[in-house]
This record gives sequence, structure tokens and C-alpha cells, in this order.
Amino acid sequence: MSESGTLRPLRRHCRCEGGGAPARARREVRSLAEEAGADGRPVPTAVREAALLVASELVTNAVKYAPGPCGLDVVWSAGGLDIDVTDSNPAPPRGRRADPTGATGGYGWPLVRWLSSRVDVRPTPEGGKTVHAHIPVPPGAG
Repeated sequence: MSESGTLRPLRRHCRCEGGGAPARARREVRSLAEEAGADGRPVPTAVREAALLVASELVTNAVKYAPGPCGLDVVWSAGGLDIDVTDSNPAPPRGRRADPTGATGGYGWPLVRWLSSRVDVRPTPEGGKTVHAHIPVPPGAG
């Protein structure tokens, strides 16, 4: 708890790279949710499940389209869960036509935007970008 009596946000950070990066991102989200529950601030199931998908998708794209590792930051506060994925590619994510056969994807970026109340892309001082997604607590939850 802070000096003002408000609860401090819970935070997790990790560096993700390679084929196991999406699984690592999901582990971090799960760990944060478990920590929040143990601290008496449970993450609503709908928020946790959405965050697992969003973090996995953003990290998958970062590993696929940017050279080198990416950073994942997850923050749980009273307003919801924030996910930041930072990578070395300055190009913002672009939607593309989804492949109905599922062979080449195209569903991820629309899914991230649908599950999140806010998504924005910011350039980093190093020349890459950070994709930020906010997943709010639904009315009446938590």
C-alpha cells in the first residue's frame, strides 16, 4: 500500500525470445494473476483470459516480425490490466485479411483490438516500438 493508503499496482516484467516466447508471456500473466489473488486483489477471470490471449498474440508478433528479444510488462491496478510489448521493429502492427483456412493467420491483431478497450503504439527512443493494450475490469466484476 502506498503512503496515501491506495494500493500500488502489481507489475511483472520479462524478456521474451524464440519459439517459447508466447508461452513465457502467458506464464507471466498467470503469475501476476496468482500474485494479485494472494494479495487479496483477484483478477477477474474474463480479464485474465483476455490478457492471456492479448499477451500471447503481441509477443508472437514481436518475435515473428522484429529481430532480437522483446520485453513484456504487465501491470494490474484497480482500473484493469495493462500489457506493454516492446520490440526493435519501428513499424506498427497492421491488420491483414484473415486466411479462412487458418494456414497463414490474420486473426491476431483484430482479436487484440476486440479484447482491449485501448490499444496504442508508441515509438521507443531506441528506434523500436511499444504496443500497449488495456483490458478493463468489466462493470460489476472485482
